[in-house]
Amino acid sequence: MEINSIIHGDCIEELKKIPDDSIDLIFADPPYNMQLKNALYRPNNTKVDGVNDEWDKFASFSEYDDFCVLWLKECKRILKNTGSIWVIGSYHNIFRVGNIMLNLGFWILNDITWHKTNPMPNFMGTRFTNATETLLWCSKGEQFKKYTFNHKMMKKYNGGKQMTSVWKIGLCTGEERIKGEDGKKAHSTQKPEELLKRLILSTSKQGDIILDPFFGTGTTGAAAKKLKRSYIGIEKEENYISLAKKRIDAIENFFPEADWKEDER
Repeated sequence: MEINSIIHGDCIEELKKIPDDSIDLIFADPPYNMQLKNALYRPNNTKVDGVNDEWDKFASFSEYDDFCVLWLKECKRILKNTGSIWVIGSYHNIFRVGNIMLNLGFWILNDITWHKTNPMPNFMGTRFTNATETLLWCSKGEQFKKYTFNHKMMKKYNGGKQMTSVWKIGLCTGEERIKGEDGKKAHSTQKPEELLKRLILSTSKQGDIILDPFFGTGTTGAAAKKLKRSYIGIEKEENYISLAKKRIDAIENFFPEADWKEDER
């Protein structure tokens, strides 16, 4: 495997090429299959720039489930017995994904609630404002108990208090949001770097290999590099790869926490 690289291709086909038991940590931000039928407009009739990308569209729930089974099977195969996997999703997909993971033998260690401090309003006033997403943190199986969890490190990061399973982090905005040549956001679901920083810092060690099968504009790779971890990304959209490479190559400084260490359980 070539570490600190981005593989251009379909995630399932490229995952099949990775050796068994070779990856320390996986973060997956798969398509959410949001099932959006119509465009969304604000009260002033301006269109909301939501998620309407082709890569998020599936013909049915069963097609989406089959897709998730295939990529998750490969993730389980390549994950080390001491490794773990994080999968993020919204209410549109996370319950389906969680069920599939349990059926494949993954063992849920925590469900983390990402509480968005600046969520998009519910413009039509027909539902509560959706201010959360869920991350499932899982080991390879119930019998695999030597996964990395840096409890003391995260307590230090949290000002001396044990970190809870609710993470209050704002949406990716401002200078952090990667823009395309047209000046508009390049990726509709770019995650904030703080989110990746926390999960990488808490469940990996310096030098570990972190794989992201849905690499997008490279937030996982950026956070991994700043924490002195290695990364492998898989992405099928060439424009995302170009933006991710430019973003990661421009990194010159590490996070102060990069050299923190904690004995493995």
